Amino acid sequence: MPTIISAAEAIPPYMINQETASQFARELFFDSFKDIERLLAAFQNGQIEKRHFVKNVDWFRTSHSFEEKNEAYIEAAVSLGKEAIEKCLTNRSFLLNPVHFEEIDAIFFISTTGLATPTIEARIMNQLPFHPYTKRIPIWGLGCAGGAAGLSRAYEYCLAFPKAKVLVLAVELCSLTFQHNDMSKSNLIGTSLFADGVACTLVCGDECNLEQIRRKKTMPSIMAVQSTLMPDSLDVMGWDIKNEGLYVVFSRDIPRIVENWLKPNVMSFLQQHRMDISNIDYFIAHPGGKKVLDAYVKALEIPTDWTNISLDVLRQYGNMSSVTILYVLKRYLELEIPRGSYGLCTALGPGFSSELLLLRWFD
Repeated sequence: MPTIISAAEAIPPYMINQETASQFARELFFDSFKDIERLLAAFQNGQIEKRHFVKNVDWFRTSHSFEEKNEAYIEAAVSLGKEAIEKCLTNRSFLLNPVHFEEIDAIFFISTTGLATPTIEARIMNQLPFHPYTKRIPIWGLGCAGGAAGLSRAYEYCLAFPKAKVLVLAVELCSLTFQHNDMSKSNLIGTSLFADGVACTLVCGDECNLEQIRRKKTMPSIMAVQSTLMPDSLDVMGWDIKNEGLYVVFSRDIPRIVENWLKPNVMSFLQQHRMDISNIDYFIAHPGGKKVLDAYVKALEIPTDWTNISLDVLRQYGNMSSVTILYVLKRYLELEIPRGSYGLCTALGPGFSSELLLLRWFD
């Protein structure tokens, strides 16, 4: 089975703590909501302590055109994406030796927060010595589910081409979608939650001589994947695309949907492989928010501490959309996980949709 070999992050330069973000929101939204203090409680209740952005907080005090924000997206996405790839292919925590750029067969580029044609991975390939025949598979619009979906598509690619080494590069600069003049509750809640982040993961097929590449005693192989779309749920999560750019759509019903819809979806997936939730040792969840993590625990009837790593990533980095699951995954890769252990990787996104991966650690 295809195996996840390495991972790395590129951290945007500006750190903003939640108290500063809350004060910024109070100044901006004060005249729009009579119950502003009640709404601002979301900044503390979400348990996020800090986040990272590609622009400092003063940049967001004025309006910026869609063109200006998108230009900033392209510039930062190329710079940070390049950094994440370089770190992933040279990460001595996971690799015995660096993997050369020319060895990469395909790049899956994941994003939902900016537009570029040529796409970001093509721009990066002009700065790093990838083979000119490297396949490019940009995927746009999967939101928070995108990182897990990228891993699933990389798994399928490596099944078809077992000698392949594949990168999954996720870039989300959520802050650059911020609408200064949007006084909606969705925008306010988004201001309390979303952040910028970049991550890269290396997935290798079975015929890659993994013993010559990997440093860790055990690494997770992807055993199976499942993508699920909920019918008639287009208004749960996504963007409204207007002249000024991307306006967030973020339903307050997401935790309830998780509770009611996720369990049968997960159980059906596991049953296909003669398993149930009791066979899972590690729960690798995209932390869409504290309420979403709580909904995972309630819906699947799992121990609260199964979400500790996801919650810690949420505290330190916020919700970075598709990137967040790769930050969580990297922390599991750093652990010494026993051979034969099973992991369930899950993320939810626009559609409304679910991405599931069944992992197993092998030596």
